[in-house]
Amino acid sequence: MMDLQLPAWATWVMLAGLAVFLAMMILFIRRNHGMKRSLFASPYALWMAIFTILPCILIGYYALTDASGKFTLDNFRHFWDSNYAKNQLYATMGEAAAPFIKRGTVNVDTLIYSLWMAFLCTVICLVIGYPAALFMADRQMKLGATLVVLFIIPMWMNFLLRTIAWMSLLEDQGLINRVLRFLGFEGVQLMYNSGAVLLGMVYNFLPFMVFPIYNSLNKMDPKLHEAAQDLGCNNWKTLYKVTMPLSLPGVISGITMVFMPSVTTFFLPRILGGGNTMMFGDLIESKFLTEGNWNVGSALSLIMMILIMISLGILRKADPEGEGGSMI
Repeated sequence: MMDLQLPAWATWVMLAGLAVFLAMMILFIRRNHGMKRSLFASPYALWMAIFTILPCILIGYYALTDASGKFTLDNFRHFWDSNYAKNQLYATMGEAAAPFIKRGTVNVDTLIYSLWMAFLCTVICLVIGYPAALFMADRQMKLGATLVVLFIIPMWMNFLLRTIAWMSLLEDQGLINRVLRFLGFEGVQLMYNSGAVLLGMVYNFLPFMVFPIYNSLNKMDPKLHEAAQDLGCNNWKTLYKVTMPLSLPGVISGITMVFMPSVTTFFLPRILGGGNTMMFGDLIESKFLTEGNWNVGSALSLIMMILIMISLGILRKADPEGEGGSMI
């Protein structure tokens, strides 16, 4: 196992940052002869610096160094070639071992699979979530507020418990297969495959798609729909030309809130996939906890962070002011 002790420079950076923060706070109080409201945000800034910015710096440090602390790019070569260490060993054995040198594609394939599963989850959540949000935001529907509560209640339960509950439904002796056998049908394999993983992802992340869209729809002025109908638009044209364009910020926010956690999820494939499927989050976890290789694990994490930041930047172009709003 790798030594988990932080490098000395990281400790000094933390102490220096804390000292600078305290000095700035004291100076701010003295200059303003008291505390202002903005000063109350300082603890959150300190929290972000220690638990967000510093961990990112450490990930970059481990990703760009080897076990001895020397600068290297080999950790990223491990991503492109999962057999990189083995191939380096074969290369030292001469021509006799040349036939055994072969590029491993496990890491790249896992990333592509994770992106594909996250894309499918996002599309399914959008297809299901938009009509649900539209129904909930309809002021003529008296059940809209009740549906909002019904969507919120499952989120009060622990993520782990919600996932385990699906196991009792999908397993071979679960409720669904029992009902199928009772009706005279053969049981089906619902667990330990990509379909079960995708189902668990959609179930857990669907509220994160519904509520931003609902928030955008709920903010709309109903007079816009009346004006569209006065100009000759039927319900479908009003939906296509008025409602959907105005709800685009909520859609973008929902896509962001679903795609980002979906592509990095690592618990669902283990429980519902039974180890038969692996996503990029599982791969990163195995590098850290199973292999104890923090350098390669950090490189994989940094690659994922860069991809997420690029995706986030592209999506935010459609909603630069974040009008998609909050969860509710």
